[in-house]
This record gives sequence, C-alpha cells and structure tokens, in this order.
Amino acid sequence: MKEAFYMQCRAAYLAVFRSSLTNITSKQQLCRVLQQAGRNPSHATLNKYWTPKTSKLNFDDFCEILRCEKKTEKAELLRAFKKMDVNGDGYITHSELEKALTTRGEKMTSEEVNAIFSLADINKDGKLDYSEFCRLLLSTVEQCQVSAMERLEADAKLKRQNFGSQSYSPPKTTVSSASSAVAQATVAHPQTLETSDTTLKKQDSRSSSRPSSARSRRSSLSNSVTMTSNSSKASKTSEPSGLQDWHHTCIKGCFFLEEDGSISSLKYQLHVPQTTKVFLTIQPLSLSHSPDKSSSWMTVDTALFVMLAGETKEDSTLVCFTESKDKHKYVWKGDLNAGNYYLLPFTSGCRLKKSKSKKGVPNKPVELVYRTDTGELDLSRELRCVLSDIFEVIDLDGNGLLSLEEYNFFELRTSGEKCDKDAWAICKENFDMRKNQLTRQGFMELNLMEATEKDGDPADLWVTLEAMGYNRMLELVEACPFQIDVHCEGSQASIQPLSLDTGPKLLNQALQKSITSRTGAKALRGQDNVFIYTYRGEHRVSSLIANKTNQKVTVHVNNEQSRNCASSRSMSVFAVEVPARTKMILQFINAINAKQDWTYNCVETILPCM
Repeated sequence: MKEAFYMQCRAAYLAVFRSSLTNITSKQQLCRVLQQAGRNPSHATLNKYWTPKTSKLNFDDFCEILRCEKKTEKAELLRAFKKMDVNGDGYITHSELEKALTTRGEKMTSEEVNAIFSLADINKDGKLDYSEFCRLLLSTVEQCQVSAMERLEADAKLKRQNFGSQSYSPPKTTVSSASSAVAQATVAHPQTLETSDTTLKKQDSRSSSRPSSARSRRSSLSNSVTMTSNSSKASKTSEPSGLQDWHHTCIKGCFFLEEDGSISSLKYQLHVPQTTKVFLTIQPLSLSHSPDKSSSWMTVDTALFVMLAGETKEDSTLVCFTESKDKHKYVWKGDLNAGNYYLLPFTSGCRLKKSKSKKGVPNKPVELVYRTDTGELDLSRELRCVLSDIFEVIDLDGNGLLSLEEYNFFELRTSGEKCDKDAWAICKENFDMRKNQLTRQGFMELNLMEATEKDGDPADLWVTLEAMGYNRMLELVEACPFQIDVHCEGSQASIQPLSLDTGPKLLNQALQKSITSRTGAKALRGQDNVFIYTYRGEHRVSSLIANKTNQKVTVHVNNEQSRNCASSRSMSVFAVEVPARTKMILQFINAINAKQDWTYNCVETILPCM
C-alpha cells in the first residue's frame, strides 16, 4: 500500500475516529468509515466483513477492505437502474422502484421506499431521472472523499498526529441516506479479502508527534549505516573468463506498478540438468530507439532470488540472490546442483513509484489513431513506436515472435482474459503469423483492427497502454522491463515463465531469509522478544522485524535523520502493526542519488498497547 492510497484510507478513517489506532467496534462504524472513503456498502458487504464473531477491526483491516471493495462506477449504477426502467425512457416511476426494492436483493419496506423516493425525486414530478440521480450520487460520494482529505490537510494537529486512542463522535456522513439506500439496493460487490502481511503505515510528516523521551529510551533501537556512492565501488563479482563459450539462455519480463502501489511481475522456473558453474544477471531492459532519448526506468534497482523447488512451494529454500552490481546489471556467480529452481525477480520500490503529474505538460494526450487521405483509420507513428516496445517486452524469449503463451501474458495483463486456441486460429487467418506465432507486423494489425472496430475511439487502446505502464504522453512511467541472463559452464539450462499469480509468498519468504541469514538480530531495548534485522548489502539496506511475543506490537519507524535515502515505504515516518509470532519486512532503502554517499539512520520504537 503506497502513500496515495494510504492517505485516502487515513483521511476517511480520521473523519470518523480521532486516531488511526482506534478500532472499529460496530457494523455501523464500519459502514460510516467506508462511506467516508467513497464506498456504498450493502448489507451483504457489511456482513461479509462484520460476522457474528467479529468484535473489532483495526485500521489495517479497514485498508484491506478498501482495497477489495472498489468504488461504484456510473455505468454499473446505470445498468442496475435500466433493469427497473420498464419503458426505457430514462425515468423510473414510484411503482417501478417499489417493485424492484421490495422484491429483489435486500428487500425494503414500502415505507423505506417512500422515504427514498421523496428524497430522490428532485423535481417532485413523481418520476426519478436516474441518470441525473447517478450523477448527483457519484458527485456526492466524490465530495465526501474530497472533504475528508481537505479536513486532514487543514487540521494541522490531526495531520501531525500519528498515534492516540481517544475516539470522538463522528460527523454525519456527507452521503445522503437516499443515495446510500438506493446504491445499496441496486449494486452488489462480492469481493474476497486477500491475505497479506499486516502493515499500518503512518503519514510522512516532519512535525509528527513522537513518543516521550523516557519511553523512547526504554523501547527503541537506533540503526545507522553509511554507504559509499556507486561510482566509487568496484563489483565484487567479476565476469567469469571465457563466458562467451558458456551455454546461455535468457528471458525477459516486466515489473508493473499496481493501483495500490504494490509491484508485480512474472516468476520463472529454471531447470539445470547437471551440476555446473552458473553466472546469473538481471538488468533493466533498454527500449530506446534513439541515442538522445533516455529510458527513465534504467535506474530502477533490480534483483533476482533463486529458490530450490521443493515438493510444495512452502518447502522451497533460498539458494542465492544477486548482491553485486556491474553498471546496470545485478549479478551472482556460483555453483548450482542439478534440479528445478524458482527465479524470482525483485525491485525494492524505492525508485519505481507512482508518477506525479508534471507542470507544463499539455492536457491533450498524444494522438493514437488518425484518418488517412483516403479516409481509412491508421495507427499514429507515436503509437506504433510504443506498440513495438510492448512487443519487445512481451516477446519473452526474444525470438521476434509472440507465441500464444506470450500473447496471453499480455492479454491477462491488459484485459484479464486469455485467448484460446480457437481465437488464435482466427488470428492466424487475419494477421501476419510465422510458425503459428504472431509477428511484430501482425501485432500492429491486430491493434489496428481493434481501433477500427471502435471507429477510431482510442478508449480501449488507452486501457491497454495504461495497463502496460504508459501515461497519456506515451511515457513508460509505471513499469520497468527487465532481462534475465543465465550462463552455465557445463550444460544448457532452460527457463519457463510461470502463471502471473505464482510467487508473491515465495518472494516474501526469499526476501526474509536473505535478511535474517546475513545479519544478526538486535532486540529493541526493554523488549526481549522483538528483534530488528538490518542487512547492509552492496547497494541496498533491508530491514526486518521479528515479533516473537504472543501479542501484536506496533512499531514507530523514523528515518528523518537519514541522508540521500529513498524508502520503499515512500515515507520517512510511519508505523507498522506486527501480528504475534510474525516476521515482517519494515522497509528497503536505496540512494536517491547513486553518485553520492548516503546514510541510513533509523529509530524503531515500540508503542504501548492502546
């Protein structure tokens, strides 16, 4: 969860509670705080998260719920209303609304329907203009979120307050009862909570309140690490002599920055047929076609973790990871026994972050399609260049052709659907293919056909481009293509991509092991069973907390004394809530300017239970 999403969560939460550490203690409070975040939860949604066994939910639980419960879209609301619109004239009568709300879904009483209709019938003409109503509803929801953010920004005391326990009587929600009731009655959002490490981040603020000095001395730990600039370092891992004679295989991939700030990428399986010396590298992939055009993602830090595959993923063990760096390459050299391994690409998130809008950038996006002199649609030169780059990224094996498997990784990324063999056969009839694989020209033809089917409307093209990390100026800002190279002295290894949903737990397991196996634990003062691991690698500092107690702990983290440092948390002051008997990565730290020395100075403090 990155800063923008966290700030939205915090603004909504603090519109209802005095502190982020105050628990939600009733279904009604859960409803109010979700409404403050721009959601309209139905009874079914509330019951999903507030079961008969639920006694409280914390801020972290709320953030996870918010990640799952997406905002109601206007098209979704309109579809629901159109089902009630018997005449198809854009209006719903009282009888149509009453029939729908008293017989479908969460049934309402006639009295409740009357109350809703009297509030929603703005013109008092006995009819509900549901298109206008949807506009007003979503406008109200948006204003609710804006008000919560403005309140957080305007209230200096609230803005700098990180911790506390007193709640206060919340203001009435800005979302009208009519809007909420109709939205609940017409739209349902069945979602599934995803499981993840519990993390509670706090706002980055130089004026953040701090624990008392006595408490800090009693339960805090200070870590300081000074790192020299990359320009003064020589790689500790040299390239093996005669590498050009070794067996070589390579594969490509891409890190994608998701809406919630998390980073995803393909994972791979490596098969080594016999014990051999191996030289592994991973590096950002340059796509620039002109020497004067730089690729901003080339400064993104990358790493590759290698795990020996066990009978189950949980049985897999960390073997090695790339620690040294040679220019843009991150490298490892050593021996691998015969067997199957997982290759897990990683970037810390210190440099691959949500892009901020640039001042002076024109509002008008780049043209994607245009009409030729003959009136036919064609792709613009700028779009063709970008599509060529996308082809380069999704051509995982680099053979200049897209197999069905490679194309489906692209389809799953951009549309969430896969192309089956029958559809692929149709593609073969209509687009340029070779050896049952799509050529670069065929890829262009396919995208042109989709644009032509929409009569030049670029909406779907923009969805594709944004899913691949491009902004409206066709700049790649929220993705980082990479290339993995495997050199084996004694045998030819093979690499296969795994499904998109494979690997997050494995990667987390590998990251934790890479830290705890290479550095000692330091107990927080006064806390014999809460430990901090701070691992200083050649180019990255990694920090992990281990809570070995039988109760959760909340740890305040302060990086304000660090110099030339970027945190994967995107904040210099934050807090994490660590469940009982759990290990959790606190943060990764990288240099902001790699050409200068940098100092990591962090104070971790246990906060008292509220």
